[in-house]
Amino acid sequence: MRNDFYEMKKNNEKISMVTAYDYPSAKIAQAAETEMILVGDSLGMVVLGYPSTIQVTMEDMIHHAKAARRGAPDTFLVVDMPFMSYHASEEEGLRNAAKLFQETGAQAVKLEGGSSETVSLIRKLTNGGIPVVIHLGLTPQSVNVFGGYKVQGRTEESAARILREALDAERAGAIALVLECIPESLAKEITDKVDIPTIGIGSGRFCDGQVLVYHDLLQYGVERLPKFAKAYADIDNVTKTAIETYIKEVKEGNFPKVEHSYL
Repeated sequence: MRNDFYEMKKNNEKISMVTAYDYPSAKIAQAAETEMILVGDSLGMVVLGYPSTIQVTMEDMIHHAKAARRGAPDTFLVVDMPFMSYHASEEEGLRNAAKLFQETGAQAVKLEGGSSETVSLIRKLTNGGIPVVIHLGLTPQSVNVFGGYKVQGRTEESAARILREALDAERAGAIALVLECIPESLAKEITDKVDIPTIGIGSGRFCDGQVLVYHDLLQYGVERLPKFAKAYADIDNVTKTAIETYIKEVKEGNFPKVEHSYL
């Protein structure tokens, strides 16, 4: 299991991260030799059909992360803490993070945002032996506060805040930063100023690594890709054609044939 991410950053070796939400997707991601797998709460939209990540529960995350762990036992696994699982109190955040970490076999948990409360939680989780990845910029759990899925850090004030949050998270012990939908120049500044790896999604070319959603990069069950995503296959059309062919053969009596039957 590769976890020398600090060395990779130091040597300018890019880090690849892929989301995975179940056994087969994680198994394929590991076989492709990605360095990191993220069991993201984006599973709410791409797997469970929810309108956002907000409906995702701790039980959902544990269920899917355990399946992903079975599929990728030898890949560094990061699991999202879902909506409101660490905001009510620090004590609840510690309990939920411990439960998620212990039951899934993950190597790290991911928290959104860089508030003083989150920074305090990073410090306590790190001291307790739970590595933390911090998600900054466009944080999907706060989409209703932001007023939609919008690029963050465009103003001088908001850029300064995100940079400050990144530095605070590093000082508190975070092992990596996910930077989502911020200007490329800001992502580069953060990447240059922190010693921990930055993983970009919609944040340009200069992060230490990149993450894409499994279903986006395969165009699997998605109708429209965000600007920052790239589809490397078209699984939707391949799958639809295969199922249509199966249905046609069933109706025409061409499946099953004798070779598919027990005699």
